[in-house]
Amino acid sequence: MELMREIDIYCERMGPAFWAEPINAVSNGAFLVAALVMWRRAPQPVCRALSGVLAAIGVGSFLFHTHATVWAMIADVAPIGLFILCYIWAAHRYFWGLSWGWAGVSALGFLPFAAVLAPLFSAVPFFEVSAGYWPVALLIALEAWALRRRLPRVAMGMAVGAGVLVVSLMARSVDMAVCAAVPVGTHFLWHLLNGLMLGWMIEVLRRHLAERPSAG
Repeated sequence: MELMREIDIYCERMGPAFWAEPINAVSNGAFLVAALVMWRRAPQPVCRALSGVLAAIGVGSFLFHTHATVWAMIADVAPIGLFILCYIWAAHRYFWGLSWGWAGVSALGFLPFAAVLAPLFSAVPFFEVSAGYWPVALLIALEAWALRRRLPRVAMGMAVGAGVLVVSLMARSVDMAVCAAVPVGTHFLWHLLNGLMLGWMIEVLRRHLAERPSAG
């Protein structure tokens, strides 16, 4: 793998310079703000861990939108994948009451789930740009539906999270399509909305754990 190979896949990037994507780069502050807010708001260890990973998402994405290389892309996507797996573990541990081990198995189960669905999304016009992320929105929606009777407030919170994620994915997907009309693109909206969404998902967990002080 050529770790230093340059990657140009966003509307705003017009060259190899560090600040070739200033809006995309700076908008990653949304992740850092959300991480700080939730770190201070949610003292439960699992929420603090998720807040730390959320901050890493902001740093990794900033690196990608400034350096725009293969190694920076890895720094971008790795924390996102870690957050997804950690949140699935936490959801199945605390919303469904699974043991630590079975919650871990269920989290790893997301990998084949996404591996099967991502190619299907990639075959659909418009969805292909963000094919790797649409399975996440689908999973959150399915979890919300499954929890509607067991934990209705959690289910509503997760449904809101899924809705925000869908809107943010739409912004991510149309970035290049609207480039001629919107020179800066729409990818920065993915950052802003996704920072809000991930912070909200931690808040959903925090509220649930607040009702169970011994958990977390």
